[in-house]
Amino acid sequence: MRILFLDLDTLRADHLGCYGYHRNTSPNIDLVAADGVRFDNYYCPDAPCLPSRAALITGRFGIHTGVVGHGGTTADLRLEGPRRGFHSFLNHQQLFYWLAKQAGLRTVSVSPFAERHSAWWFTAGCVETYNTGRGGMESAEEVTPVALDWIERNATQDNWLLHINYWDPHTPYRAPADFGNPFQNDPLPGWLTPEVVAEHVKAVGPHTAREIQMYHSNPDPKYPRHPGEILDMDGLRRMIDGYDCGIAYMDGHIGRIFKALEKKGVMDDLAIIITSDHGENQGELAIYGEHATADHGTCRIPMIVRWPGGRKRYAGQGLHYNLDLLPTLAELLGKPAMPGWDGKSYAAAIRPGGDPDCGHENLVISQCAHVCQRSVRWGDWLYMRTYHDGYHLFPDEMLFNLKDDPHEQHNLATERRDLCLEGVYRLNQWHDDMMKTMPYDVDPLWTVIREGGPFHTKGFLPAYVKRLEATGRGWAVEELKKRHPYEFK
Repeated sequence: MRILFLDLDTLRADHLGCYGYHRNTSPNIDLVAADGVRFDNYYCPDAPCLPSRAALITGRFGIHTGVVGHGGTTADLRLEGPRRGFHSFLNHQQLFYWLAKQAGLRTVSVSPFAERHSAWWFTAGCVETYNTGRGGMESAEEVTPVALDWIERNATQDNWLLHINYWDPHTPYRAPADFGNPFQNDPLPGWLTPEVVAEHVKAVGPHTAREIQMYHSNPDPKYPRHPGEILDMDGLRRMIDGYDCGIAYMDGHIGRIFKALEKKGVMDDLAIIITSDHGENQGELAIYGEHATADHGTCRIPMIVRWPGGRKRYAGQGLHYNLDLLPTLAELLGKPAMPGWDGKSYAAAIRPGGDPDCGHENLVISQCAHVCQRSVRWGDWLYMRTYHDGYHLFPDEMLFNLKDDPHEQHNLATERRDLCLEGVYRLNQWHDDMMKTMPYDVDPLWTVIREGGPFHTKGFLPAYVKRLEATGRGWAVEELKKRHPYEFK
């Protein structure tokens, strides 16, 4: 068994051709989707980068692992304490370790992720690790040669998993200048009209149109594709083209990986998994170039699986989490699932003859690094509850019909109180189930709030208030001070 696992940071599903995007960003990824299963409703349960990959690697929700943030107590896996044996739970449940010990695969990772977040558990189960050394600031030309070298030396061996982590869609957008702009004459996403952009220019909060760089508008001259602010449609084009160029540049390098595997004669019977850690809001909730909320734009991710003997050209409609991957692989490989995993196998959607639309009744998604939010997705609905607004002045409740409004422009919470009540019930039921199945009595979301709020907000508000006043948005200051009085003490 040979598995290629492409872990593509910050990749929105709907900016890929195989998910219906009108720009030709992903011809190589699209070829794999045409030969396998594309999952349409696939989400990270905890965003952004660190919490998402913690869920993927452990098969457990952040409320169980404790990893829901980017700093403070909630950036580390919980200690097992007196329950710990000679080995920790990672020896039995961690993705790479399980594949190595239970499935007999040589697990190899080409990624800087463990160093980026001091998340040394990420590659702890790998037989070989190759840290590309720039902490997520890599461009594809720095990653591909490492992967190609391993393929040249090892591809014809049996029983391996090669994990390759590309970062090009992540900010700052970094496709080399000589790549040009293949999208300069292509239309922008149709929902982003001049009227919508004009409203976004008035918005407040980190990574809104006037503060693409989080709390300021100063572009970095090293990254000319990445703007400091968006004031009009020209600025919007620079933003969207920069993101799409990152995807297309990465896709070209993925094509080089595929050609190398074809040359080695192993491509035909190779299992391929293509996914991401989170998406990237590009205008949703007035946020650009960031993965800062518990919403559809941030938490929906692509998942494409080409499995030997599996379905081809199928779009699965079931609701799935990234932490479902571990039990799915266990079933596909004929191994028992581990009792500590929170996920649910969707192997039936990959194997012919199974239920193609299996999945969860609803999904709960969380964000505690930029805001503190929990949301629940069921049917066409997304109910969002905000506990810390990250200085965006979000209402406590938001409700969106994702079928009619996938870009979350119309908050229906006021007019559909019945659905808000259903969303609250579903959230509470999930929370009760989670708290019953853990040996801790603290929800890490409240640990984040107790430690001063999300990591990417702490200490920034006094200076940001001055910027708002200087840029004609002083109307927001009184409400921000009312919501966050402790920031001014």
